[in-house]
Amino acid sequence: MKITKIEPLVLGTPWRDLTYVRLHTDDGLVGVGETRMLGHTEALLGYLNEAARNHVVGADPFNIEALVWRMKRGDYGRAGEVVMSGIACVEMACWDIIGKALGEPVWRLLGGNVRDRVKAYANGWYTVERAPEQFHEAARSVVDSGYRALKFDPFGPGRWELEPAESRRSVELVEAVRDAVGPDVEILIEMHGRFTPAEATRMAGELARFAPSWIEEPVPPENVEALSKVSAETSLAVATGERIHDRFEYRELFSRQAADIIQPDIGHFGGISEARKVAATAETHYVLLAPHNVGGPVLTAANLHLAAVTENFKIQEHFNDFADAHVKQAAPGLPEVEDGYFALPSGPGLGVELDVDFVREHPASGARFDLYAEDWQFRGTKEKTS
Repeated sequence: MKITKIEPLVLGTPWRDLTYVRLHTDDGLVGVGETRMLGHTEALLGYLNEAARNHVVGADPFNIEALVWRMKRGDYGRAGEVVMSGIACVEMACWDIIGKALGEPVWRLLGGNVRDRVKAYANGWYTVERAPEQFHEAARSVVDSGYRALKFDPFGPGRWELEPAESRRSVELVEAVRDAVGPDVEILIEMHGRFTPAEATRMAGELARFAPSWIEEPVPPENVEALSKVSAETSLAVATGERIHDRFEYRELFSRQAADIIQPDIGHFGGISEARKVAATAETHYVLLAPHNVGGPVLTAANLHLAAVTENFKIQEHFNDFADAHVKQAAPGLPEVEDGYFALPSGPGLGVELDVDFVREHPASGARFDLYAEDWQFRGTKEKTS
């Protein structure tokens, strides 16, 4: 079996463009992969066009390791977000083809499941003004819909540190959410890498009484030593990793014990196998896995297959029950979240099929995310956050 064509397709929403890649083969099987870029969709499409002729067309989709190695190393230049995202789309699609060829879900081909269901947390639910009453009501609706965990960023467009009034407001929002959901629902606090170590540690101390399950990306992702300082000075678990695109970049993070939970994004990390490799290394350091996921149904399906086979998996991010829920129509077949959990995909391959007509009916919107814009917070159809 040989790959004959890469077919990229972009689905637009008001706040994110989702890139799908269909791999066609000479025996008629078609596999699909997905990623969501942050302002670099055109760059990704350009890379895929070059990678098609340089590495992908003519390759055997069963030889995933060799194909990924060529895409990552064969151009000599160091792979970053764009290249690793392109690799991820192709790698996922290869797994989809293999599963379809063998009539098995991907998780069975990866060694079989260690769990029968996958715990999910909601994101994209706080499309409201930054007022305690509104956050309270919105959080209550998440729990009423069946979720037992939810994540949110209570902070405004601050940079490095918060003004006193903004700090108090952020704490009030977290207090409102905890009051709304009760003591048994997990709340996860997103910091989006905006703080200095001192400010992140101070805010963690302010929020500790609300028992968040983690603080996420408390400092910018480039400086592991700074992250280590926060981890050493807070009693809360620290999560990070969505902006790390290569498993080798985790080496220092593990050696410094800088995080308790890692969050690689399969769609930016070279795919399922690469994420599984870093998860295995994390397990040797007693670190949990909670993949970042702002994708649609194909990327979410890929995450569920990874979760099924990963012993140190904690929880899976999911946007699409609250933000642009129509994107679920792009690839029918994904299980719904019930009582806070996904069932495992049961169909062959990834278990979903891309609706090409639907994607073409929703063309790219050119969405751009700016954390530091005054109106960055979820509001109607404006830019929203991950």
